Amino acid sequence: MNLNATPPRSLLRRACLGGSLLMLLGAGGAHAESILFIGNSFTYGQGSPVMTYRPDTVTDLNGGGIGGMPALFKSFTVQAGLNYDVSLETVGGSGLDLHYNTKQALINKSWDNVVMHTYSTLDASAPGNPAKLIQYSGLLADQFKAKNADVKVQLMATWSRADQTYPSTGAWYGKSIYQMAQDVHAGYVQADAASANIDGVIPVGLAWNSAMQSGFADTNPYDGIDPGKVTLWAADRYHASLYGSYLEALTVFGQITGRDPRSLGANEQAAADLGITQAQAVAMQELAYRQLAAPVPEPSSWALMALGAGLLWVWRRRAVRSLTGPRKMAVPSRA
Repeated sequence: MNLNATPPRSLLRRACLGGSLLMLLGAGGAHAESILFIGNSFTYGQGSPVMTYRPDTVTDLNGGGIGGMPALFKSFTVQAGLNYDVSLETVGGSGLDLHYNTKQALINKSWDNVVMHTYSTLDASAPGNPAKLIQYSGLLADQFKAKNADVKVQLMATWSRADQTYPSTGAWYGKSIYQMAQDVHAGYVQADAASANIDGVIPVGLAWNSAMQSGFADTNPYDGIDPGKVTLWAADRYHASLYGSYLEALTVFGQITGRDPRSLGANEQAAADLGITQAQAVAMQELAYRQLAAPVPEPSSWALMALGAGLLWVWRRRAVRSLTGPRKMAVPSRA
């Protein structure tokens, strides 16, 4: 792949979701694009410094003073010259049913964008079953559409949990570490297809898979972390580490805004704040870009092997050379 080429159509199409923002910016940028994140500890970064990152830059509707992944998203948009008013409504261990049934006073308003996800296994009592996700994501999308006919509602498909894969008590025990993310993503795709008011699925879990398949991230925290790799999980092998949340935020940023995550560059500020090296930041920007550009479902095993080799080469090459400033940003063409 020519890394300097114009982003492929699949990424450019995502720019449509930020089209109204781009027009507003062209008109002077006075209006902030609102975005609401609905989720749980996978949104707010339980167990890592991301949870308390820049809470002053976002609005925690529950008053918990959380920054989380939404604050990373906010930082990226500021650096990209975009104007987003970011809010989050999160409850640890929750599914979308809890938000629909108990948080209406906070969330049932007019928003320009909504990003939401449910419990990590799709259903806490029936792991892998998307029925509850399909029901409540549809109900929430309908009410957001009723408040604002132009709202863009997207679902965020989350990652494989190591604690659900390697211990014998896990719902995905005996399966590949990649399988849970694939199953979860498939459930979100079903929810998207079931509702005319849902506008897409953000492939965070598949981006994690790519990070492991490429050799950038370790695959099994139970046997230690391979030299030269990062771990995407926090110490509980369940939630995201700061690396996992950073890749999560990059993937969300690319899909919501239509911007190439690589445009943030080696000097991206949130990475520096969190202690992520320039080489690691650039590698994760590349991973997010390629996942968003990839067809869904995932590419074949041969394609993933080639992708992994290429990403590992890029990461290691950039790790040993001096890194310069960020790539010049270009607003993608409107599809």
